[in-house]
Amino acid sequence: MTLYAIFDPKPASFALPAVVPAKFFWFAAILPPVFLGVHRLWLELAAWLLGFAMLVVASIVLGGVAAFSLYILGAIWLGFAAPDLIRRALLRRGWTARGERVAYSADMAQLEAIR
Repeated sequence: MTLYAIFDPKPASFALPAVVPAKFFWFAAILPPVFLGVHRLWLELAAWLLGFAMLVVASIVLGGVAAFSLYILGAIWLGFAAPDLIRRALLRRGWTARGERVAYSADMAQLEAIR
């Protein structure tokens, strides 16, 4: 079972509540820029691209293996930080945090949030 954060949409919206699992996001770790773009995390995407550019430049001094290791470390960090980034983005967009639910799947957590 997983802990899910429940977010209610803006009052005038007919959207369903959003659920964000508190777990490691493999999609964020494997394809960081794609993950950030899909979730419309534009500031984080700009920071990621800037960090990647700095890492490419630093690879001249550090070497390729060290630069690749730092990239992998950053990707793993993003996998762990992804739920919090999504939660903060929902709050910035006007969604309100209702609380947390423990459920077997995101659909079950969303169903409990609707009731």
